Amino acid sequence: RIIPHREKKRKMLFQDIPRKENHPMKDFTYSYPTHVYFGKGVLANALKAELPVEAKKVLLAYGGGSIKKNGVYEELLEILKAAGKKVTEFAGIMSNPTYAKVQEGAKLAKEEGIDFILAVGGGSVIDCCKIVCAQAVTGEDLWELEMVRHKAPSKAPIPLGAVVTASGTGAEMNGGAVITNEDAKIKGGMFAAAPRFAVLDPDYTMSLPRMQVLSGAFDTLSHAMETYFGRSDRDNVSDEVALAVMHSTVVNMRTLLKDINDYTARSNLMWTSAMAENGILKVGRVTDFECHQMEHQLGAYTDCNHGQGLAVLHPAYYRHIVKDAPEKFARLGRVVFEVEGAEAAVDALAAFIRECGLPTRLGQLKSKVEITPELLRQVADSVNLLPNGPR
Repeated sequence: RIIPHREKKRKMLFQDIPRKENHPMKDFTYSYPTHVYFGKGVLANALKAELPVEAKKVLLAYGGGSIKKNGVYEELLEILKAAGKKVTEFAGIMSNPTYAKVQEGAKLAKEEGIDFILAVGGGSVIDCCKIVCAQAVTGEDLWELEMVRHKAPSKAPIPLGAVVTASGTGAEMNGGAVITNEDAKIKGGMFAAAPRFAVLDPDYTMSLPRMQVLSGAFDTLSHAMETYFGRSDRDNVSDEVALAVMHSTVVNMRTLLKDINDYTARSNLMWTSAMAENGILKVGRVTDFECHQMEHQLGAYTDCNHGQGLAVLHPAYYRHIVKDAPEKFARLGRVVFEVEGAEAAVDALAAFIRECGLPTRLGQLKSKVEITPELLRQVADSVNLLPNGPR
């Protein structure tokens, strides 16, 4: 939910929250909402198994058109038309999907009587389509409903499937979506439709630019770190899994630094991306995700790349909180970076970011506006504060 942005109100909201070191594992109910088809050439079998026979009109959604260069577009059209589907295209979904783009897609889905949406791309395309699925079946404004009135949509969304061509966000295995409301200058999380199925073929990622691959992989690392540093407990099995996901992500990113087209590394990163956001790391946990809240607002004002914004912010944020969770930082350092000590872990993370060639300063981010102290004050004042981190 959106927290009031005034400093006094923020202090009043959080000043009495206890900061206990150890909490019991929280109760949870868990199930996979998504069927996953992983590996080379799985698309045809996945669509044959998952596309409902009764779904006659499919909205094919994608971004800037890269799927027309790598052959995925032609493969999809051939399969859909052979299945007797009428295809309507929804193209041009941007890297930070806007609420205006959601409304465009919802309008198109209504006009065409769409009964299934197939999102083809990375997290931005999938996120946009999740909200399109819900907005297309309701007369209410979803931003007003969710972000202002804090209510969930009442009608069942249009069914959604995902074909992942850029990994990192893990959007293919959950119902959350990050959408930018340009008028309100808020980039925030909304919730609607989880994909019924997801196709993860590492070959589909091979045409991505080097920096996009590494930026996406850092987003995966960030998701696992944000979950791990939540204020919850000790000796939690979810922490063990999170550390394994972080270690695997770092190892495979380093493999890609030597050979960006290494298929095994691409495969591993595609699965760590899904693992970091399919809920497994979060069961029984209170998560942090404050760095994501900061990056979301930075993105709302600058339209910077999400993974690169996180790369700039994480070391600074962790230097701010490292003394509030020294044992957890030290453990991350040992397991993920093979260093000893809490502050050494933060230094190792910063060195890894430099090693990957990711930005380390705000001025290195590509921005639609000049990043000034005045702008950063607006970003900071609008950040959603979560009471879940070490501090």
